[in-house]
Formats: sequence, structure tokens, C-alpha cells
Amino acid sequence: MTTTIGAGPALAEGAASSRTDTEPFAITLDVGSSLRNETGSWRTERPVYVDLLPPCNKACPAGENVQQWLSLAEEGRYEEAWREIMVNNPMPAVMGRVCYHPCQTACNRCQVDEAVGINAIERFLGDKAIEEGWKVAVDAKPTGRTVLVIGAGPSGLSAAYHLRRLGHEVVVRDAGPMAGGMMRFGIPSYRLPRGILDAEIRRIEEMGVRFEFNSKVDNVEDVVGGFDAVFLAVGAQIGKRAYIPAGASAKVMDAISVLGEVAQGEKPLLGRRVAIYGGGNTAIDAARTAKRLGASEAIIVYRRTRDRMPANDSEVTEAEEEGIMMRWLSTIKHVDGGTLTIEKMQLDENGFPQPTGEFEELGADSLIMALGQESDLGLIEKAEGIEVRDGVVQVDRQMMTGVKGVFAGGDMVPSERTVTAGIGHGKKAARYIDAYLRGTAYDPAPKHADADFSRLTPWYYADAPHKVRARLEGPRRASTFDEVVQGLDEDSAVFEARRCMSCGNCFGCDNCFGVCPDNAVIKIRPGEYQFNYDYCKGCGICAAECPCGAISMIPEEV
Repeated sequence: MTTTIGAGPALAEGAASSRTDTEPFAITLDVGSSLRNETGSWRTERPVYVDLLPPCNKACPAGENVQQWLSLAEEGRYEEAWREIMVNNPMPAVMGRVCYHPCQTACNRCQVDEAVGINAIERFLGDKAIEEGWKVAVDAKPTGRTVLVIGAGPSGLSAAYHLRRLGHEVVVRDAGPMAGGMMRFGIPSYRLPRGILDAEIRRIEEMGVRFEFNSKVDNVEDVVGGFDAVFLAVGAQIGKRAYIPAGASAKVMDAISVLGEVAQGEKPLLGRRVAIYGGGNTAIDAARTAKRLGASEAIIVYRRTRDRMPANDSEVTEAEEEGIMMRWLSTIKHVDGGTLTIEKMQLDENGFPQPTGEFEELGADSLIMALGQESDLGLIEKAEGIEVRDGVVQVDRQMMTGVKGVFAGGDMVPSERTVTAGIGHGKKAARYIDAYLRGTAYDPAPKHADADFSRLTPWYYADAPHKVRARLEGPRRASTFDEVVQGLDEDSAVFEARRCMSCGNCFGCDNCFGVCPDNAVIKIRPGEYQFNYDYCKGCGICAAECPCGAISMIPEEV
């Protein structure tokens, strides 16, 4: 009997035996029930096919089914792969440039050679969608409900996209003149070309999302009654302040303001020598921008060491390649005219910087402060029921604030402050808002067990070092805002996608079919198999030799 779950009886109930008194016992039974073939009764364990959660999927803040779209991409089915990304993330061309790809940090292939270049493949697909003009249709039946999204940054744009796909009318209001939030006014164009950002925002607008710019909402209570639900997605666009004594001639600016002015076509006068105080990605962006604005020296002053710097390592490396200097274990005590007074620091046993009492002077025509950002929460100051703790809005498990029908996400709530996290927040919020509008509750499906590296049989995979994205080099790199990191060509993107090991999910390699000593694996069609437990004796060879760990051995049912 052939089955994928359990072993059946040797003979159908009521079937007659063909045994005669003169034939040897071993050949007197029906062929299908011969004791020579039926080894299933020997088992203490049985193999089962499983679907596990790949580490790339688990690590993605946007919740993408990374492994699925990589599989489509490696087959050359680019539009299908792009549409699979768009199920969760409406801006793959942007994410392929600015996401710090935690999926690659988690990738099991790191333990074989190098991680799969997931981020580069996503950029390839996102760019191809823009080139080909692929669109997203709204197939859901109109619900007649309207949602107001306050903030046109990554979280707000993502929520608007997903709510629109669910059939709701969506209005996005933003205090700024254009959509994009910190993607436009905080990330320099050498990392994110504005044409790419505009194209992906335009696609969302073409779905029927209505944008209202230069429309700051001062009090959320003024708008709650006019919409069926409200999503607060105000980004962290205010630079944190720190008190540093400064003389009358000191030129001190805020990194967010500097980056915003440059994004709008202005050119702040920074001088020849520029110091940047801080250690995050914004500090790196401010330093690299200062270099492009004509500064001969751009120096980052940071009170800890490089290994404790919160900025992404690739950003720090690119900054160093462009001549940005770093002053580690230093803090600024005073600024006046063209001089900064620097105090040397040392780390204590817990890694916290402590003053040493040693001072020196550093020449600088201007100082850019980059000590972190926070959200402008003025719109909820008068709203009764919305709790703010440590500068962020508190929400329940459904992402709803203390005011019924008012949800919040992105930089406003406790979370990691990255563009990709904002995209993921917008998607989750849309699902919770949709359930609220329909009078139900959204409960995420339980996650599958993890596809750990220990389950894999890695020697089946050929060594294949990843494709490195080219970078703009030469004097143009640090003197213009041309994009620095380039994309992969088609051949390289397909090669990179094929490096995926499909952790925890069958990809139809036929290994189990080929190694089974009892022919207990039945091939239904390419990539689909069944176990015939009448013949399987539970040896476990199939599980041991499955390259991707998609077979588990479980105790035999009693």
C-alpha cells in the first residue's frame, strides 16, 4: 500500500490468499503482500517530508518569502519573482539599495562559503520591474471604508499599499512637499537615486492611493471622526540635541537638517574642514555628503571604538574608502570658531566610555551633530488615551493605540529604526486595520520550525563565491552624488540566485528517490514525492542525504 502518512495492511480486508498446499510458503502469497518486500514492520522511526522556515525568511523585517522568490528568479521567471516580493514589500528597488540585509547575515550559506547576495538580486528584480513597467492591480472588492495614513515614509507608504490591495480607500497626508520621508530627505542620492524612489512611489499612487502634501496634522483628534481608521506613521525626523558649550562664532548644524537641505537642492556652506559628532548611519551619511559638497576634510568624532559603532559596517568601509577620517574614543567638550576641544575617552570593563581628563584641539570650520533622531509627537499631545513612554507611542498587540481606530507604527513605536522595519510595520498595520474594519481580529499564522544549518548536507553544494557588486571609483565617487554601488547584470543575478540552498524545503533534487535501498520513495512529479511505508524500514538514509534538510525522522506510530 502506498501512502504518505502511515502503513496499511498487506492485503485488502476479505481478500483471498493464493497459497496452495504444494507451493513453498515464500511464494504462495500475492506479490503485493510478500513478506520479502514488506519491511515496514521493522521500523522504529519513519521519514516525513517537512517545510521549515529558512533563516533568510525569518530574519527579514519586511516578512518576505525570500526563498520562494529566489527559486523563481533562478528559473528566469523574473516577473513572478518580483510579484512574490510585492506580496510583502512594495518597494524592492529601494530595499535592494538601502536595506542592511539581515537575511544575508542569517543565511546558512555563510557556513559553506559566503551568503547568498539576496539584496543584490532584489535590486535586480526591482529595477527590472521599473524598466518593464510592471504594475500591481487592485483585485479586491471595494469595502467602502477609508483610512487616513499620516506620514509618507516607508511605514506609511507600505500601509497605504497593502490597505489599497485589500480594497480600502487610502489617503496619505504628509507635512513635507513630497513622499518618501527619510528615504528622500535623510538618505543621500548616492545611495538611493531619486528616480528609483519616485518610480516605486508612483506605482503606489497609480493603484489609487491619494496623496496630500504640505498638510501637517497638528492634532489627531481633529481627523479621527472623518475616517474609518487612522494610521500614524510619523518618522524620526528631528535630530536629538546635546548641550555643548559653544562660542558666538561657532557654526553648529544638525545632520538631519543638512541632509534635508541637500535633498531639496540646496548647498549648505560647511567650510573646508567639517567635523561630524556621532557614530550612526546618519553620521556616516553626513560625513560623505560633506565631502561631496567640497570639504577637503570630513572627520567623524565618536566616543567609542569602531567595533561598537552602531553604523553599518559596509557604510563605514565605504566612508573610509572616500577619505573620511575617524577619531575614536573622543568626545567634544567645547566648540568655538574654527576649533573643537576634544576629550579623550577610555572604555570601562562594561564597554562604556569614561573621561580621561586629557584634552586636545581639533580644527573644524563647522560641526554637524548626528546623535540620533526622534519623532515629532505633537499631533498626539492632546489626544486622551495615547500613551507615550521614552519618546515612543505605546500600542497593543494589534498595533492600536489607546484611541479606538487609531493605529501607529514605524519610528513612532518601539522598534528597530530602519527602512525595512518600517516597510514591515506598514504591512502588519494594514492587516490589523483591515481586520478592525471588518469587525474581526487578525492572528498571524504560526511559524514553521527553523531550518538550522545542522539539518543540511552541505557537501552536495558546489563551491560558488558570491558575485560582488561593482562600485563607482575614481574622483567622481566622492565629488558627485552619482550612485556608488552598482547592480548585478542578468547572468550574475541568476548565478547568485542559484547559490540558494533552499534550506528546509524540498527543491526536487531526487536524492531521496535515488538513495533509498528499498524503493520506498515514489516520485509523483518533479519536486513532489511520497513515502511508501509498506516498503520503508526506517533506515534514515533519505533524511541523512537530503541536501536541504527537508526530511525528518519521527518516532513510529504505535
